[in-house]
Amino acid sequence: MFRHTIPLGRIFGIVIDLDYSWFLVFGLLTWVLAVTYFPSEFKNWSTVEYWLLGALTAVMFFVSVLLHELGHSVVAMRYKVHVPRITLFIFGGVSQIAGEAPSAGAEFSIAIAGPVVSFAIAALCALLQPLVTAISPLLATAKYLALINGMLALFNLIPGFPLDGGRIFRAILWGVTHDFRKATLIAANTGRFFGFLFIAFGVWLALRGNFFNGLWIAFIGWFLESAAVAQVQQQVMQGLLAGHKVSEAMGGDYTAISAHTTLERVVQDHILGSGRTSFVVMSDSEVLGLLTLHAIRQVPRAQWPTTTALQAVIPAGQMQWIRPDAELWTAMEKMGRNGVDQLPVMTDKRLLGTLSRDDLIHYLGILQALKA
Repeated sequence: MFRHTIPLGRIFGIVIDLDYSWFLVFGLLTWVLAVTYFPSEFKNWSTVEYWLLGALTAVMFFVSVLLHELGHSVVAMRYKVHVPRITLFIFGGVSQIAGEAPSAGAEFSIAIAGPVVSFAIAALCALLQPLVTAISPLLATAKYLALINGMLALFNLIPGFPLDGGRIFRAILWGVTHDFRKATLIAANTGRFFGFLFIAFGVWLALRGNFFNGLWIAFIGWFLESAAVAQVQQQVMQGLLAGHKVSEAMGGDYTAISAHTTLERVVQDHILGSGRTSFVVMSDSEVLGLLTLHAIRQVPRAQWPTTTALQAVIPAGQMQWIRPDAELWTAMEKMGRNGVDQLPVMTDKRLLGTLSRDDLIHYLGILQALKA
């Protein structure tokens, strides 16, 4: 399967990924440092020295970003909120925090941890500067990291979702109103306001001749506004699904196949025949697991005629499933978190049906029509 990220390893059990867009901003930052910042701050260096130090400082900046995100993640884990991965990308970094904080106080602590780490790095780099005055490359790196981490912390404290400041703002509103959804909507709409403000300022700069900086600021504004809109839409969707159970939207029909059916027959008779992409593998009335299109694709095409469904199945013990009395919003989060398009609906190891993304979309359409 094609990946948009490069895995770098794990820290505290959290997967660290590098998005391909990181290389673009790494190149741009190295260029800015080597061509403009370092030559203006430190004279008489060679071109090679400027570029090498620019690349090294850009890497150290992203190490700072990673530490910022680890600040969020470590505090989140302290509150038993799962953090599966951190991704470094064009706008810096993002922690994939799987689930909401259990309280307004926890949300505040998780949100403020990142800026606190950035301020701490800025302070440490500032304190190091007098000690490395005689070593100009170290002084240059320390000066820039102190500046950029301070700016990163201040920028993230803007009180608009999805920035850290927006999450802090949401935590305060949540604590005052005791209404998480209302607090999120206010913080997200504030984030949209700041997004439009950045876009307008960026366009103004571009029209005045500062095209590159203006374009970048407008691009950041577009990203903030888009992320805020997504959060508003998520809250509207969550509001529609609130109180509704999986049993209301699930499909009672499902395709069960024998454990001994070959993958060739599954593809020909079911995937190409009906368009389904996941199947429950059963023996008598016992659920053995789930067979997905992704699992079939992991088997070489030449082996499909001799490989059985049982050999390619995701075992029942590892299979993602959900109870019929679970909240629909919980089911949607579970699908997104685990990257699946369909969940078997089970109780006491008995299969009742399936819940697919299509089922959810159809049910949401009904709820929206009734609301309208």
